[in-house]
Amino acid sequence: MWDPFLIISQIIAIQTVMYVCLGLWIWIVASFIGSTKSLDYAFHYKQIHVRDFAGQFIIIIFILNALIGAITLWWLVQRTKQCMDFACTAHLIHLLCCWIYNASFPSTFSWWCLNIISLSIMCVCGEFLCMKTELQAIPLSMNSQKTAL
Repeated sequence: MWDPFLIISQIIAIQTVMYVCLGLWIWIVASFIGSTKSLDYAFHYKQIHVRDFAGQFIIIIFILNALIGAITLWWLVQRTKQCMDFACTAHLIHLLCCWIYNASFPSTFSWWCLNIISLSIMCVCGEFLCMKTELQAIPLSMNSQKTAL
């Protein structure tokens, strides 16, 4: 059954969980290494690179956040067939947020690679978790009252 209110609620919930977790990851790691805490780490596409430790830790954070996104898909969506749709929607919204934040379209190769890898991890792991749940055996109790024939 198609329920637009449910779908929009799930999109908002997934996006919220992903950004809150991303912010927490950034805050924890930035505090640990003594770096400044900034929204640039989440939205500025030029921050994503492998030249120094700051760029590398952003990459690691995005990969960890993709795993959080997969768990969120499993927890909120609970349907294998819808995982790719919700994962793509979350990353499309992130693309739009980055575009608005920077006032320019993300153009670095590293940003695109990281987001494609992040999308793939979120989608595949989310589908795996949902499929594992969907394929669990349905317990049928054989110890109920026996009927006389």
